[in-house]
Amino acid sequence: MAITFNFEIDTSSCPATIIFVTDEGGLRTDRIATPLRIEADMWCSLKGRPQNIYLKKFKKVNVRLNNVRVAVTTYFNTLLASNEPYSLRKLTQIICKHSSIDLRVPSGGLLDRIEAYIKSRAHIISASTRKRYHVFYNLLQKFEAYLGQNLFIRDINASIIPRLLAFGEEESYSISTIHRTVYFIRTVLNHLEKRGIRTFVYELEIPKTINKMDMVTLSEEELLRIKDLKVYKQLKNARDWLIISCYTGQRISDFMRFTSDMIKIVQNKKYIVFRQCKTKKEIHLPLHPAVQEVIAEYGNRFPPKISYKLYNIHIKYLSKIAGLEESVNLRKRIGFRSRVMNVPKWKAITTHVGRRSFVSNFYGKIPTPLLMEATGHSSELMFQRYINPLNTQRILLLNQHFEETYKIALGM
Repeated sequence: MAITFNFEIDTSSCPATIIFVTDEGGLRTDRIATPLRIEADMWCSLKGRPQNIYLKKFKKVNVRLNNVRVAVTTYFNTLLASNEPYSLRKLTQIICKHSSIDLRVPSGGLLDRIEAYIKSRAHIISASTRKRYHVFYNLLQKFEAYLGQNLFIRDINASIIPRLLAFGEEESYSISTIHRTVYFIRTVLNHLEKRGIRTFVYELEIPKTINKMDMVTLSEEELLRIKDLKVYKQLKNARDWLIISCYTGQRISDFMRFTSDMIKIVQNKKYIVFRQCKTKKEIHLPLHPAVQEVIAEYGNRFPPKISYKLYNIHIKYLSKIAGLEESVNLRKRIGFRSRVMNVPKWKAITTHVGRRSFVSNFYGKIPTPLLMEATGHSSELMFQRYINPLNTQRILLLNQHFEETYKIALGM
């Protein structure tokens, strides 16, 4: 007979004790106290875990509960195969053991392979990339608890995709997060294939979905509206940095480090030389006239630096007073998950808008290889993600070509 289990809390103690509860088809119920404690109002009875598993003090509790889920499921599956009843003493030992360790990663398992992959890339990846890899790692650790099993390389095949998608939907992950996780798994498996380890990486395909998010960029007309605003000093600094970002196409971690010492001159033309924080690439970027106008106002220096947080607030406010009220779809974080919301464009403006605007505004006007050299993109696939498909200027330019060719065809 199948045995089901869950976690409950005993509120007779404070904080409450987390209790492991089994149900053998209504014939037998056992309650085993764990060494884990939690405040009663922080517990989610529906899911049998802390309400917010991303809060630091509850992360460890949830990891240990996940350990128990995997270990107990493995134990019950073993008993089911042998048709033997479970031992309460053995079950209690398993629960005590696995609720007292932070994370059980079996040697040769998927998580073990991912750890090894991240360590092997530590010297060539940026801190942000390493952080993103650990996000995928943590998601897969939760996925193992959802499945009730440790995953090994032999388990990673076409059958894992539907279960991962179901897990993502149940846990309210965005579809793009699940897709990126699959791409990361494929990267790790390809890494193993190159080292002679047989995998089923060729089976990992995910269904295509329609991206409902709007690509938020600032057109050159919108940039002029922002540039012409009469604003006080603090907003002026943010506005000038926004202009610089939109005409250099760099991340805030790079453009906010710009100094006059980085500016060089070749044949009377100014350009800036710097090394990107994320990619470590050395970029030689000609200074757009709009950028030169900004730094000229500061005596050929860049504007005073401001914090990322303040910059983000100020450019939203600048966009608001410039009248950017067009509705756009935005993925916004609510609690520890994000939701699609329809908001005025100014609310969707972030520090990355300059990089997207640079690519979108100059795409089709400047050869793509030159633009990629300016932004530091290694592949055209990644570069294409920064192009706004609804760029009005390109639509009008295409329409102009249609009209001209039509006139030629009619002999006009």
